[in-house]
Amino acid sequence: MSVHQHWLSPNRALAASGAFAVYAAGLAYYTRGADQTWAMWAAVAYGVTTALIFLTRRTRVSLIVPLLVSLGGALGAPLIWLVTRVQPTDEVRVISQSAKLLLQHGTPYLASGQLESYLSYNPYMPAMSIFGLPKALGATGVIADPRVWMTIVSIVLIAVAFWLVGPHLSCRSCSRNVALSTVFAASSPVIAFPLALGITDPPVIALLLVTLALAARPERRAMLAGVVLGFASAMKSTAWPAVPIIAAMFATRYGGKVALRFVGIAALVAGAVSAAMAPAALSDPATFLQNTVLFPLGLTTHHTPAASPLPGHLLAMTGPIGHWVAVGLLLAAGFGFALSLVVRPPTDARGAALRIALGLAIMFTLAPATRWGYFAYPIGLIGWLALTGQGSVPASSGSGSSSDSRPSGMVLAPAVATAGRSVAAVMVAVMAVGWSATSGLPPKLAAARTKE
Repeated sequence: MSVHQHWLSPNRALAASGAFAVYAAGLAYYTRGADQTWAMWAAVAYGVTTALIFLTRRTRVSLIVPLLVSLGGALGAPLIWLVTRVQPTDEVRVISQSAKLLLQHGTPYLASGQLESYLSYNPYMPAMSIFGLPKALGATGVIADPRVWMTIVSIVLIAVAFWLVGPHLSCRSCSRNVALSTVFAASSPVIAFPLALGITDPPVIALLLVTLALAARPERRAMLAGVVLGFASAMKSTAWPAVPIIAAMFATRYGGKVALRFVGIAALVAGAVSAAMAPAALSDPATFLQNTVLFPLGLTTHHTPAASPLPGHLLAMTGPIGHWVAVGLLLAAGFGFALSLVVRPPTDARGAALRIALGLAIMFTLAPATRWGYFAYPIGLIGWLALTGQGSVPASSGSGSSSDSRPSGMVLAPAVATAGRSVAAVMVAVMAVGWSATSGLPPKLAAARTKE
């Protein structure tokens, strides 16, 4: 007999939903364009959800019922509205163009002489073009939009990640917890907002969660984490910092050979997928470098519009010297972080998740070209730890652990669990800082969608 108490109690869900409603309402007031469209839908959805949770918190109504209102109103409805009634955002146009280029020329990247504006660049790794293939192959209507496919893939992967860390292979309460966690995560602003607008981070975040879930499993199955992380790395470079961190964890737990095997698997999958999705790019590495490395760092003729007022960008704005100082600080931070993996490596999947969150937060803070939206990664990882932090509490028995018991590598230590329970406050605080930092800008500028 086991008790499976979900971390997301009605009171926590009430606080989170109320915070989401306040954030969406503020965004609806201060922004324009697609951002405002999403925010208006979401503010109503989160407000209704908050009211429903409050009214049903002492009844037998399942918490998932009001959360489904958030999922439909903060993701489903604005997604369909934006796809059918509003011009595609920059990210959507870039993904669609990259898939078209891939089919026509064998590479999703334009050559140097064809880069006429920032929209000509494709800062994503080759596998991101997958989401644009339906339209490039002739699909029309809703199913042709990359956002629809990113949403489907992200939600499925998030559900898989939560299922993998469940305490049992087959358990009714575990299944309910997986559904509850998935709906809550997918309907939160961290996932719903970027998916509705076509920002490319949610699929990568979801792949990172699956990677961490697999990394918590026994050694033989944990090697599947390398396959998943390799695919994520072939999709977007924001997944790369997870490779050395999880490798350091495997080295601590299983030894250097296992860590090297993990890195080899991840590198092999990333290389194979990238080559398959951009065969012609192999003969033109300069173009690949210019699109995926130099452009995100702001070192190309046409600069990325990702320009949130974080320290790295503020330094870069002071001139060429300031820009190189920002790049130098970023490299120094990377070196220091790598040294920390040697001196004090993470020992389990939860420690790796926290280290990835910290590393990405530092990277986004110091990057010359950056935006507040990148913080969806560390916030999402902290939220993941909170939602997976309280697993089953098996009743004592003389037979020991059950044969269908899952590994407990993702169960949080008390101190980490306490920090995880503050995820809603952390989420709102980061979003509030970003919102206040841009609220003084002209509405058109504050609402501008920024491509990575």
